[in-house]
Amino acid sequence: MPFLLNSIIKFIRRYREKILLVILVSLATLLLNVILSAWLSSFHNLRIPSVGTIRVIGVEAFGGDINTTQNGGQFIDWGSISTGTTTNRSFYIKSISNEPIILQLEISNLTFQNSNGKILGENLPLENPLRLTWNYSGEPLNPKECIYVILTLEVSAEYEFVDYIISNDVKQFCFDITIKLDSNI
Repeated sequence: MPFLLNSIIKFIRRYREKILLVILVSLATLLLNVILSAWLSSFHNLRIPSVGTIRVIGVEAFGGDINTTQNGGQFIDWGSISTGTTTNRSFYIKSISNEPIILQLEISNLTFQNSNGKILGENLPLENPLRLTWNYSGEPLNPKECIYVILTLEVSAEYEFVDYIISNDVKQFCFDITIKLDSNI
């Protein structure tokens, strides 16, 4: 054991400058990595408040995550959404038709607003930076039938979209959700 300890001490004395250099370079690299990661994460984890106004045709939407304005309009508060994430909201849909219907989901009027409250009129770098899907399978909904639906909103993490949000100082966005009878029947 004393021989091993002496060998280690001799090794450290002999190569102390090189060992010190390796330790300093490793610490500097680690520190730079932490600083760079923190800086990049502040851009990647963009959180933007959002609201989706709901319009329904041929059905009623109620309960769950649906909110109602004073004038009777309906909306979903999606909360603050990060780029590259998905968020779910749910509610009930009831048929008010006299015959079986199939439903269709659409998103429209996507509007971004900057920190000054100005509506941004610039063209978006992506055709569809938001993707809205639901768990409705397309089965006919019978008269007076009520189903529970889950909407999933996915916000793009594409570089062009993130750059658009940062460079235009986007602070919130809104869009219209339309649930209507499928016109292709």
